[in-house]
Amino acid sequence: MKHIIAPSILSADFANLQDDIEMINESSADWFHVDVMDGVFVPNISFGFPVVTAVNHHAKKPLDVHLMIVDPDRYLEDFKKAGAQILTVHYEACTHLHRTVSKIKELGMKAGVALNPHTPVNVLEDIINDLDLVLIMSVNPGFGGQKFIENTYEKIRTLRQLCERKNASVIIEVDGGVNKNNTAALLKAGANALVAGNAVFSAEDPIAEIAELKKINIEALQA
Repeated sequence: MKHIIAPSILSADFANLQDDIEMINESSADWFHVDVMDGVFVPNISFGFPVVTAVNHHAKKPLDVHLMIVDPDRYLEDFKKAGAQILTVHYEACTHLHRTVSKIKELGMKAGVALNPHTPVNVLEDIINDLDLVLIMSVNPGFGGQKFIENTYEKIRTLRQLCERKNASVIIEVDGGVNKNNTAALLKAGANALVAGNAVFSAEDPIAEIAELKKINIEALQA
């Protein structure tokens, strides 16, 4: 399938957020990626339910909500009400991960699990068939604009092998340092959803940048 591009509104202009939302609506992007940070699980605070609800009010594409928070189980229903269609929690933040994933699905959302850079893929061995999405963090979570971690490619390949061995139909998403220079390599490794923040919102023409990211394919490595 054609890969998914999900611009991260963490890199948007918060003073003109509606304008950036409408830009994404008009672009060839597939999802809105919404990073929720609590200042505890990660050393930063982003935004909560009012902002997610406001984004959903104007968004014409699915909200891919990434919870970088402790004890996410307390808020699953709230994020459903706020408009999340895909809800991703961190493996490192969930004591009873299967219960959390099951609840997300019961609420009618697609369930994702994120892995920090230091967390190996094999921790998902017993739950991979219950997931809709796995988010590989290619930077340490908490801030935008960080340098891409090169070991990400190997993690993606390992995850793809796990999915094939378990016959699991899972979207492999990558978040952190994604740009035109590494998109083809990420796709070749096995990713099929890419979160792009600074690459999109710092571009002179964000709509054109999104279009460029959408049209890149693994054949670009041989060009």
